Amino acid sequence: MSTHQSRSDAIYATLRRAILEQALAPGAKLPEDSIGETFGVSRTSVRNALVRLNVEGLVDMVPNKGASVAMPTLAQAHDVFDMRRVLEREVVRRLCERMSKDAIDALEAHIAEEERALRSAGPLSIRLAGEFHILLAELTGSQTLSDYVSQIVSRCSLILARFGRPHSAECGVEEHVRLVAALREQDAKTACAVMDAHLDAVETRARIDEPETEPDVASILARYAMVAD
Repeated sequence: MSTHQSRSDAIYATLRRAILEQALAPGAKLPEDSIGETFGVSRTSVRNALVRLNVEGLVDMVPNKGASVAMPTLAQAHDVFDMRRVLEREVVRRLCERMSKDAIDALEAHIAEEERALRSAGPLSIRLAGEFHILLAELTGSQTLSDYVSQIVSRCSLILARFGRPHSAECGVEEHVRLVAALREQDAKTACAVMDAHLDAVETRARIDEPETEPDVASILARYAMVAD
């Protein structure tokens, strides 16, 4: 891998994490020069990372206006959640056909990590909630399904950053516990019902808020750069 590509990959990963952890809010401008200066890389490396995020639906790129964190509409949000239900029902169905002890152990270990993160109630808790669903998809053994779920979970994280109501993260963890209990019993009907109720609860936490003041992108990303070092 070239140095140029590795730098672009690092910027992509950092921007993606900052967006999913809601450090960079929907609509935040992502100036190539400022990001490049923060990481000491060329604008070309930054642009390549932004293009990848644009393909994933996390960043909007408008000619002559630059890039910004995507601003999903309410209609788009409902559509994404409808598609997510279809995908995650398929995940649950496949897992109930062949649910191993190792898979249950992996899910319970992840939930334990979520419970520890509740004490901080910060970005880690937000990220782990989404990663639980990605782990479910990975455990099916289907790379295609895993890729689709990963992308749509990322978009849902962005939607919640745009429309999310304040709520306790404990709700999500309790719902995850109930889902794993149904999967352990390989009870597809109950597991699908729990998943549907869980996603319904997540979607109903949405509301339209007034945008906040423009964030200092360089200072936000500088914190991530320090962690990466």
